[in-house]
Formats: sequence, C-alpha cells, structure tokens
Amino acid sequence: MRRRVVLLAAAGALAALALAPGAHAGPSMRAGIYDDAQILYGDPDVVFPRLAEMRTKLIRVNLWWGGPGLTVAARRPADANDPDDPAYDWETYDRTVRYARLFGIQPIFSIVGTPRWANGGKAWNTAPRNPTDLRAFARAAATRYSGTFPGGDGQPLPAVRLWTAWNEPNNPVFLKPQWARAGGTWTIRSAIDYAAMCNAVVGGLKSVRPTNKVACGVTAPRGNNNPNSPRASVAPVAFIRALKLAGARGFDAYAHHPYYGKRSETPMTPPPPPPRGQPPTAVTLGNFHVLTAEIRRLFGNKRIWITEYGYQTNPPDRLFGVTYSQQAAYLQQAWNKLKAIPQVDMFIWFLLRDEARLSGWQSGLFTGRWQRKPAREIFEKLR
Repeated sequence: MRRRVVLLAAAGALAALALAPGAHAGPSMRAGIYDDAQILYGDPDVVFPRLAEMRTKLIRVNLWWGGPGLTVAARRPADANDPDDPAYDWETYDRTVRYARLFGIQPIFSIVGTPRWANGGKAWNTAPRNPTDLRAFARAAATRYSGTFPGGDGQPLPAVRLWTAWNEPNNPVFLKPQWARAGGTWTIRSAIDYAAMCNAVVGGLKSVRPTNKVACGVTAPRGNNNPNSPRASVAPVAFIRALKLAGARGFDAYAHHPYYGKRSETPMTPPPPPPRGQPPTAVTLGNFHVLTAEIRRLFGNKRIWITEYGYQTNPPDRLFGVTYSQQAAYLQQAWNKLKAIPQVDMFIWFLLRDEARLSGWQSGLFTGRWQRKPAREIFEKLR
C-alpha cells in the first residue's frame, strides 16, 4: 500500500510538471508509444512511471471488439449501444485510461477485431456482416470514455478523444479477404469492406461527441497488388484510391505505418523499385510525399497520423536488426522529417520494450530486461 501511495504521489508531480505552462512548449506533433504487451497487460506501476519519465505524450492501445486480445464483446449484447450491457467487459481498458490520466498521457484507442457472433463464426480479421453492429460498439465505447460516464467506483472515467478504425486493413493478417472476383474481374474487397467499417466507427464515435478525432486507413507500408499470390495484399496508394471509390467519409485523419523494408534503409531512403523498374508501390518515410499528395488529392486537407513505426536492433535480432546507435539516429531522423510536414500530428513508436520471443519484434526503447537503449534518451528529448 505504501508503495502505491508513493507512486501515486510521484505520478501527480509528473503530471503537474507535464501540464505546467511552458514545460513542453514546441510544435504540434506529439510522440507516443504503442506496446499493448506492456501498456495493457504489463504492471502499470512499472510501465506508466517509465512512460512519464520519457515525457510520453500519447499511448496507442488496441480496443478489441472481438479477437485474440482482451475482447470487450465476446458475446452479443442485448443493447449494443449501452456500455453497461452485461455482455461487455471493459475492466482492463478502464484501468489503462485511469493510469494514463494519472500520468498526464493521452490515449488513442484503435477499435479492432470482429467477434464471431458478428461475422458468422469466422476469424476476428473478417469484416462484420452488418456494419451497424460495429457502429453500435463504437457508440458504446465513445459513451463509456466520454469523460462523464461513471466507472465501477462511481467516479467518471477519463475521456478518450483520439481513435482509429482497425489496423492495417490492406494486410491479410488484419483483414480478409483482400481481393474478390466479381464478373470476371478482381476487386479490392478489403477496401470495400473497410470503407463500411471506417464509416461505422466514425459514425458511432461522433454520434456521442462530434469533436472526437478519428483516423481511418491505418495502412501497412507494402502490398503486392496480386490477387493470385499466396498472400495477396494491397499497396497503400491502390488501397487509398479504392477506399475513396467505396465511399469512406467523415474521418479527421489518415493513419499510416511507413516502416522501412530492408535493414539498410534509413528514414530518408526511398523504397527500391520492383525488378522491372516500375515505381515502388511501398510507402515508407523515404517517399512519404506520395501518400500525403494522394490523401490531399482524394480526401482534401486531412491530418496525417503515424500510428506505428520502429527499427529493430541487433542485439538481439541478427537478421533484421540495426545497431543501437543506428536505431537512435534513425528515430531522430524520422522525427525531424515528419516534423517538417505540417499535416502530421503524431508519431507513435513501436515498442517500449523488446518482445520476449526473438521471433517477435525487437524495436523497443528498452531491452527485454528493461535496460535502456540509446534511442530511449532520444525519445525523451523529441520536441
């Protein structure tokens, strides 16, 4: 109990410092962390003080409607619009937003995953059969995290004002099918399904609070545009164009993950062209202007959110990792490049801590044993 009181007192002091006039004066772009293993499932009394010490402004969290994460709606609610419906389980997310407020950090909730009852018993990465089910869930989430809804202790839960719809819908890991054959031609099925999902999330969130900020897209950097391949996917620009044709609307920002492709690529290196010399279909930081121009052409002056980015390190990853010093340098270069683009509002780094499995991701600012990497010090100084 004494340890908890001391931590709470320290958190209050850190939050006050973060909110003090002039404490973090600087550009509008803010830095954040995406690491569900630590932020959602880790020990918050360990994780949140570290986030605060690093002057973290944002945390991105997956809010699982259904799927392998902490599912909110494992069974169909009687009243899906009501966050107090007994089918819903919000406990871990309530804890996360409380800690975020305590430490002066703003959460971004990414609504992701379809429960089996909403997609005919299929996998979580399948679109709901009826988008109104997703809209109702988004409305319930926005109501619960509106800033006025009472939690289990009777006190209002903290507000969540920043949201994204899904994660990497142009990647078959997160949305299937990517392509469908109709009338003898292939269509980008993922963009058609995702447009309806984007509209449902935007509609549900803004029906509670019109000033909620919602990003759609959340695209992966690469795609093969080959429906006949074993792992068919859609390149970002092709996906954006199909999304426009499918009627996506109402969102405030477009989110993208401009990861590098090879270990030798820096934030300034354009992706390599295909073997036959055509323009590259990937959108990384090296050719980021391709994405911003296409968004402006199709959707107007939308904001741009970088909701996932990172470099793995060697050690421990000898295959894909860069050195510790390169990771730190590339983090600073990426920040500087994006800071110069007026539309970009945020830059979210993946991860806080290296994953325990070597087959996982090793892009943490800390090693698996919580040892600081040089990039951690760079992150703290981002302005």
